[in-house]
Amino acid sequence: MIKKITSILLCLALAACDNHPAQPEKKAPVDLIQVSFADLPNWKNDNLSLAIAPFNDSCVRVLNEKTQYLSNAAVKIPTAVYQDICRKFINNQPQDTTEFRRFIEQNFTPFLVGCNGRTDGKFTSYYESALNASLTRHGPYQYPVYGKPFDLIEFNPHDFDPSAPNKRYVGRIENQKLIPYYTRKEISENKINAPVILWGDSNIDINIMQIQGSAVATLDDGRKVRIGYADNNGHPFKGIGSILLSKGLLKPGETSMSHIKKWLQNNPDKADEIYHENDRYIFHRLLNTEGPIGAHGVPLHAGRSLAVDRSIIPLGALLWLETTGPDSEKIQKLVVAQDIGSAIKGCVRGDYFWGSGADDVLEKAGKMNATGHYYIFLPKIPEKTHGQ
Repeated sequence: MIKKITSILLCLALAACDNHPAQPEKKAPVDLIQVSFADLPNWKNDNLSLAIAPFNDSCVRVLNEKTQYLSNAAVKIPTAVYQDICRKFINNQPQDTTEFRRFIEQNFTPFLVGCNGRTDGKFTSYYESALNASLTRHGPYQYPVYGKPFDLIEFNPHDFDPSAPNKRYVGRIENQKLIPYYTRKEISENKINAPVILWGDSNIDINIMQIQGSAVATLDDGRKVRIGYADNNGHPFKGIGSILLSKGLLKPGETSMSHIKKWLQNNPDKADEIYHENDRYIFHRLLNTEGPIGAHGVPLHAGRSLAVDRSIIPLGALLWLETTGPDSEKIQKLVVAQDIGSAIKGCVRGDYFWGSGADDVLEKAGKMNATGHYYIFLPKIPEKTHGQ
């Protein structure tokens, strides 16, 4: 029987709890609906072994966390309880799908996530883009890829007053006063004190990398280097697709990344004007990793990493995703919450990491826009907590 729990607070350490992971909390904004593993579409057929490495990466990260709850998200998973499960996983890591499935069923309970009586939401996809670049400025390599500025300052009022909002602000100092950091347009006018980590040959590719968050750069000497997210300028994000749509430059249904790139290529004289309507600017860094690094600080895995709204879903959590791919194929698989995105906001909202590549991957990832559901796997209460 499905048991609906309008709850986001776990009681894993309370003596009054039975051996399942959640208890009701009045007026909670998130609905968690308990289901069985048999209720998960494709649960017995997914190749869970492909999710072992990403879950291991996140577990290593979780073991270093000091907060009371993972990510301080609305769905509250006590960090200490999750760390116990992660230690068990790392010390006796499953070797195949059967062992991993058994481990999950022994340690977790699945819950369908919803809000305000709705369990469906929007699922899009992103990828690690590609560009051509050089370590020096010459020939066609005229477009800078900026690292984190030397004068960028982070400020959180909560650090000074515990009663103040716990919110990150980004700015710079001018006349001994903290003011907002430069906008994208101002940065393009060279109003910035930042290192240039690479020079690209295409401003379009650099702007697409800014949207995707990372890229693989092919250098002019043939080497490949990975570029990852370093920071942002603190301004709100406005998608290029929505800008073009609002101006009537693209039709509804034509806002995929491939359509956006084609429009920018065909309208170079208008591209800067479109870029500048998005004040958000992303700064990057060079990485020496096997994959792009997500917000959880671990490499992303194609088809197994999901960007979520971290105010709702804790980073590092296991999720069962049920949605539709760009060619109407079913996506029913285990993923790990390992990243975030400026446009990924809401109770049921996800951005599926498609992988790395150039236009072929862009075409797939860029046109995914589907409704779907996800289930979060919440840890079962350890027996030793009973009666404490």
